[in-house]
Amino acid sequence: MQFKDYYEIMGLERNATQDEIKRAYRKLARKFHPDVSKEPEAEARFKELGEAYEVLKDPEKRAAYDQLGANWKSGQEFRPPPDWDSGFEFRGGGFTPGDGAAFSDFFESLFGQGGFQRGRAGGGAFHASGEAFHARGEDHHAKVLIDLEDALNGATRVITLQVPEIDAQGRVRTRARNLNVKIPKGIKQGQQIRLGGQGAAGVGQGGSGDLYLEVKFKPHPLYRVEGRDLHLDLPVAPWEAALGATVQVPTPGGLVDLTVPPNSGGGRKLRLKGRGIPGAAPGDLYAVLKIVLPPATTEAAKAIYRGMQEELAFNPRAGLGV
Repeated sequence: MQFKDYYEIMGLERNATQDEIKRAYRKLARKFHPDVSKEPEAEARFKELGEAYEVLKDPEKRAAYDQLGANWKSGQEFRPPPDWDSGFEFRGGGFTPGDGAAFSDFFESLFGQGGFQRGRAGGGAFHASGEAFHARGEDHHAKVLIDLEDALNGATRVITLQVPEIDAQGRVRTRARNLNVKIPKGIKQGQQIRLGGQGAAGVGQGGSGDLYLEVKFKPHPLYRVEGRDLHLDLPVAPWEAALGATVQVPTPGGLVDLTVPPNSGGGRKLRLKGRGIPGAAPGDLYAVLKIVLPPATTEAAKAIYRGMQEELAFNPRAGLGV
C-alpha cells in the first residue's frame, strides 16, 4: 500500500486553512466532475479528490493524519504503525464500517474498519422551555494505551489526550488535555472507561457530554493478552522437556513452580489457572514451551551432540515424508 499525500492531491500547503481547503475542493471538483469534465481519468481524479477532502475538512481526522504523515512522501510504501490513532480525542458519531469502502485501501486502513473508529454518537438530547433552548453536549471518545500492570492491579494515572481545534487563522492545531483517570482492576482490552461530564459542553442548562476512553494495552516484555488470559513463552532445556522437570515461572503475582511433563514438545501449553487478568471469572496464564538448545561451542558440547546423533534414532522431518 502506498502513502497518499492529500495536500498534494488538492494542490495545498500543509498549513492551509479550512477555508482554503474548502475553496480548493470546490474548484477541483467542478474541474474533474465526470459529468462535465473532458480531462483524462476525470472519474478517478474526482474520487481521489473526494477522499482527500473527506480527511482534510474534518479537524480531527486532519490532525491525526498530519501527525501520521509528517515523515512520509506520496507514493512511498506505507503501513500504519499499530495504534497510531491512540491519544486523540474526538466527537461521537463519525464513520460506520462501510464508509471507508468508498475510497482507497489507504483511507480504509486509517479511518475505516481497521482504525480511527469512532464511538456511537452521544449527547444531543434537547428541549425547549419558553424561549430557552437546552441541549446536552456531545459525547467524546479516545483510545488510550495503558500498562498491563495497571489492569492487573488497578491504578490512577494522568493521561494526556490531543484535542484538535481550529485557531483564529482557520488552521488546525492540537492542544494537550491532561486527565486524572482511575483504571479499574481487571479491565480488559476494548473495554471503556466513562468519565462523566468530560465531553462537549451543553447548551443552556443542558449537561455536558461524557468522555469514553477505550483501553488498549502497551506491548509487554513477557506476556501476550487474549481476553483475560495471558500467554508467556517459557524457555526450557531439551532434557527438561524430554525427562520432565519443575521450573519456576514468572506470573503477575510472583514466581511459581510449574511441572513440565516428560516428553513435552515445543509449543505445548501448560495452564496456570487463575493467574491471568482478575475478574469475576479470572483469566488463566498459559506457559508456552520453547525448547532452547545449548550452543555447541566447545569440543565437549560437540561430543555430546554427536553422541545423541549416534544413539537416538530420531528424524525430525518424519512427518514430512522425508
